Amino acid sequence: MQRFSMSERSTKTYTLIGQDGKPYVSATPGTLGGHRRNQIYGTLDCPGARSWIARGHYVKQRVFFADEETAIATGYRPCARCLPAAYAAWKLAREQ
Repeated sequence: MQRFSMSERSTKTYTLIGQDGKPYVSATPGTLGGHRRNQIYGTLDCPGARSWIARGHYVKQRVFFADEETAIATGYRPCARCLPAAYAAWKLAREQ
């Protein structure tokens, strides 16, 4: 039986997406979640994402970001449901 020290057992890591679009391991969880295929990011408690996850969708395409700057740099757009102001600004900038 392999034994771990208390610090080894409590060390949790998270896979986040970096500004280069590649996953990396972090000791800190992401602050935003996203959908890889649709390239949308939003809050971790987004009602839209939670609804899709509850129906068994979305999970395989789920990605996480440390911050909004990283999500934007990676080419993701804000979610219209949980980030309406950011989405409106993104849409306006895109139309100009």
